[in-house]
Amino acid sequence: MLDFLQTILAFIVALGLLVTIHEYGHYQVARSLGIRILKFSVGFGPALWSTRRGVDQTEFAVCAIPLGGYVKMLDEREAPVPPEELHRAFNTQTVGRRMAVVVAGPLANFVLAVALYWLMFMAGVTGPRPIIGEVTPNGVAATAGLRVGDEILAVDGRPTVLWDSVMSAAVDGLLDGRRLEVEVRHADGTSRLAALDFEGVSVDDFAKGKFFEKLGFKPRRQPIPPLIGKVVLGEAAATAGLRAGDLLQTVNGEPLNDWVQWVERVRASPGKTLQVGVLRDGQSLTLSVVPQSSGQAAQLVGRIGAEVARPESVDTNTLMATERYTAVDALGRALDRTANVSVTSLKFMHRMLVGEASTSNLSGPISIAQFAGASARMGLSRFLEFMALVSVSLAVLNLLPVPLLDGGHLMYYALEAIMRRPLPERVQVYGQHLGLMVLMGLMGIALFNDVVRSIPDIMRIF
Repeated sequence: MLDFLQTILAFIVALGLLVTIHEYGHYQVARSLGIRILKFSVGFGPALWSTRRGVDQTEFAVCAIPLGGYVKMLDEREAPVPPEELHRAFNTQTVGRRMAVVVAGPLANFVLAVALYWLMFMAGVTGPRPIIGEVTPNGVAATAGLRVGDEILAVDGRPTVLWDSVMSAAVDGLLDGRRLEVEVRHADGTSRLAALDFEGVSVDDFAKGKFFEKLGFKPRRQPIPPLIGKVVLGEAAATAGLRAGDLLQTVNGEPLNDWVQWVERVRASPGKTLQVGVLRDGQSLTLSVVPQSSGQAAQLVGRIGAEVARPESVDTNTLMATERYTAVDALGRALDRTANVSVTSLKFMHRMLVGEASTSNLSGPISIAQFAGASARMGLSRFLEFMALVSVSLAVLNLLPVPLLDGGHLMYYALEAIMRRPLPERVQVYGQHLGLMVLMGLMGIALFNDVVRSIPDIMRIF
């Protein structure tokens, strides 16, 4: 229950901030241009709170459905406007002024993302160092000459303090269809350059968490004892009789030495019976566990509703690192990360549009809420990173040339500037209907994915 409440609170805080900043961009630019603002709303539907402020008595409201917001301006297309107020109506402004008001929302989200990444890099991000733990013989990594114990120092010349940086650079190379130049330091202290080829690796492999598997290596990590810390009532672990404090020793007769080994076995066995050897209070027991099926039909995985007990000690010196910068350097990193995430988002959307990436990668409000809660539990820096990522995504999405979105309005205004007259109202209405169908279709796919998708069990470890 506590995790659920934290997830809801993190979701409300994140989405509320992102929507408010987006709408404030529209509001502030419109107000500075002398356009009259009738209403500033965060959310849709019935108002939970509202007040009126300023000479124009602008209504500020927080509404019940927190999935967006809007700024309502004086406009002849909405209602009759008194002659003395026509110069303050949105529709009477020049094309340039209208475009400035529209683009201000996404621009505000880009600025917010830079600010959030800046705070994140100054506060410091702690995570696993990019040290290779296993290398599959004859795999891509082995062919490139990577070895167990190698630490990845840079990818295409960009320093990689954490695995996060490696993954960010890797997805760039994957989307561009090019090889990556990787600088590694061997365990003996010597360094060399290696080339990783992505042939046979798809965008969907990356999204499904199979990136390392496809490249033929795994990150080094601290072994985690397979000791149960918590069992969720009503799920497979509780039904089988597993309890907090149980030490898992074997599965189907094979020894268990690590919690991740157990998670991988459970995920690979949806609906299958596992005979689990357990040590409880000094006594050995054998229990039958049947993992529940979770995920999408094309990729079902097993889950049992059990969490690992936190290790008493973590080898932070050799396996963990903190990426932290001064205020000036952090700003540079923030600008670079915002630009990189923006371009990557556009490339990924293009891959989905041409059928080279599955729409199963789309996420809706349920998944966003889950990741908001998960990132909040990981600490302030990870929550800032999550909000920055969503802020960039919101900005990029809104700039797409789809009617009803900011990008659709910009497209209309650009055509108006070229033609020196507005598009016929009938054409605009048809475009709005088409845009509505596109957005409803995308939202339907995202919500469907949300329903059938679950956060991977491995996330529960961290």
